[in-house]
Amino acid sequence: MYDRPMPSGPLSGIRVLDLSRVLTGPFCSMILADLGAEVLKVEEPGSGDQTRTVPPFVEGESHYYMAINRNKQSIVIDLKTDEGREIILGLAEKSDIVLENFRPGVMARLGLAYEVFQKRKPDLIICSITGFGQEGPMAELPSFDLVTQALSGMMSINGEADGPPTKIGVPMGDVGGGMWAAIAVLAALQHRTATGKGLHVDLSLLDGLIGLLGYLAEMYLVTGESPGRVGSSHHSIVPYGRYPVKDGHIVLALHVGPFWRKFCQAVERDDLIDNPKFKTTADRQENRKELEAIVVAILAEKTAEEWGKFLCEADIPSGPVLTVGEALNQPAIMARGLIKETDHPVAGSISVVGSPIKYKGAFAEEAYAPSALLGQHTKAVLSDLLEYDNERINQLISDGVVE
Repeated sequence: MYDRPMPSGPLSGIRVLDLSRVLTGPFCSMILADLGAEVLKVEEPGSGDQTRTVPPFVEGESHYYMAINRNKQSIVIDLKTDEGREIILGLAEKSDIVLENFRPGVMARLGLAYEVFQKRKPDLIICSITGFGQEGPMAELPSFDLVTQALSGMMSINGEADGPPTKIGVPMGDVGGGMWAAIAVLAALQHRTATGKGLHVDLSLLDGLIGLLGYLAEMYLVTGESPGRVGSSHHSIVPYGRYPVKDGHIVLALHVGPFWRKFCQAVERDDLIDNPKFKTTADRQENRKELEAIVVAILAEKTAEEWGKFLCEADIPSGPVLTVGEALNQPAIMARGLIKETDHPVAGSISVVGSPIKYKGAFAEEAYAPSALLGQHTKAVLSDLLEYDNERINQLISDGVVE
């Protein structure tokens, strides 16, 4: 089916039937595909996944689609037809995981409710990703990343203290939801191994972002007060943030006591170590303004490059604020081999950000399969998995059920 041998990896032998679109679901299935799972990406006739239309393009292929749909097979099936539904159910019987991100009730209206899948294959794992969950007062409402960022409290803590609430640049609602979904289905696979039974994962993107609030949520739960915006600083740790230097800015992250001591010693300010105003983390937080003024004055003495070398040699966590391009091209990323090359049939040689997951001493690095053309694998999947003959496949194409 693939135009190359199936990838190896810890999920080799696992098949995912991916009915999801846009970002959250496809991000989840990309994680699984990178780990060796076979992913059958189902797209709608005509236009396919909506992200195929998002510019910029390379030879007509969307950067967005190519970024999150590598290592998958594209099959085009009209889910609104009886024949299309039977194809999906047939493929589900030969799969381990079904992934979908329709609004609650849509799968049932298509004749593809969880109970229908479960009856056909009791050990099937189904992961349903929605904005607000399968039940609840908001279950039927539409949602996108921006909405969940606002409703989760994330926006309220992002931005400068004297500025408005600000969306996080990375779509954390969608990306975080995709990661939670991958974790959930991997746990469900272990449950199936132990019990022989499948599970229905009900994943809410709003729940996912609330789950990522971590200690900031706990700050409210133990004090009754919501944390506010502190820009690039930390709510509890000082010094920790973006600081001006002679020719720009750097970040300084003195997260625990030993690093505060190292910094003071490196800049020859041992007097700060035993100063009762700055001795403990709580002391430094209480006297934040006075301490940060001292740090700003110290850092103003050198350029970003000078501080970079100096602080690195002193083993102090710090660094420059890089652009996306600078970040992708920095030596540490290149040394880790995170940027991969794929040979796309239309766009040509394309660079992509590879999986950050590595296994020492196992699963040698392999070339990624590029994002597939729309419907590139439809015929092969129907022939190889469902054993449809050419006459039947051609009839389905003629009827508009598949492409």
